[in-house]
Amino acid sequence: MRTPSQAPSRPSSRSGLSPRVLIAGALSLAIGLALTGAAKAGPTLDAIKARGSIKVGVGTQPGFFSPDSNGRWQGFFVDFGRALSIAVFNNPDKVQFVASSPQQRLPSLQSGEFDILLSGVTQTFTRATKLGFHFGPVVFYDGQGLLVPKKLGVTKGKDLNGATVCVQTGTTGELNITDFFRQNKITFKPVVIEETAENQKAFASGRCDVLTQDSSDLAITRTQLPKPDDYVLLPERISKEPLAPAIRYGDDQWLEIVNWAVYATIQAEELGITQANIDSFLTSADPTIRRFLGVDPSLGEAAKLDPKFAYTIVKTVGNYGEIFDRNVGPATKVGLDRGFNKLWTQGGLLYAPPFR
Repeated sequence: MRTPSQAPSRPSSRSGLSPRVLIAGALSLAIGLALTGAAKAGPTLDAIKARGSIKVGVGTQPGFFSPDSNGRWQGFFVDFGRALSIAVFNNPDKVQFVASSPQQRLPSLQSGEFDILLSGVTQTFTRATKLGFHFGPVVFYDGQGLLVPKKLGVTKGKDLNGATVCVQTGTTGELNITDFFRQNKITFKPVVIEETAENQKAFASGRCDVLTQDSSDLAITRTQLPKPDDYVLLPERISKEPLAPAIRYGDDQWLEIVNWAVYATIQAEELGITQANIDSFLTSADPTIRRFLGVDPSLGEAAKLDPKFAYTIVKTVGNYGEIFDRNVGPATKVGLDRGFNKLWTQGGLLYAPPFR
């Protein structure tokens, strides 16, 4: 038994180092290994780099994604595909766009036909859990809308009491429109048609007063009607359709590249940086701007990206507002208002986490 005058004995180790030093060293090693593991590319990013290009699944709606007369893909979602190409390869053209139908796009992504879906896919609980997809930031806040002839003389959905509505059978749209009219205590007469094209033809022929689909689809449909200016998309959105990039599980670094490439376009708009004025910001003393544009290279180095990846994205495709306005904004044939796709500072939902 130790007497009060005896000093407590210190546990020893074969190395001669105290346990405290050994534990600290072990923790440092573990943290180092964890950070090294986090920096490694996963299977999708490895395949992209080995192939030398990104395979992007898209749809075929003018304004959002469609090839021009020279076969070069153009559109809102296409620009985000080029932003990803810049982030990975520092080149906007290391990307292959592949059209896919709504029925096949998710199975094709799961099977590895694409590296990412930028086809206007809605982020849902089931897709993110049961089906096993990761989603990047929402790039387009959509919702089911209401397209009507101007001659109907209505300005909002609540004015549609007694209207005849063309709706596709067996879709969530059928339930959404029923709920909308019930919640507003008004009535409607459904014209239920199975095929999208036939649904649109019925509306164009005057068989119904209202056509209801996702608002972005309605905007395209409007441009394809014989006299587009005779129709108006009402302001209501009667469902939530957050459209986001989708990738397979299993590649966290690829997901982070997707995230921050999208956020770069939003952050640029928040900072007032555009394609035209971006070079004037390179001499800014603001540390936020210096980090964002790669003048201070610390962020790019930490992410193993070119420090100027955000600069190159904005210089090439523009900020979010420019991408939106150029492809689907009020001055285009699609003619969409920003709506929820405005910055949070302007009453919208777009928000980029800090670049620091």
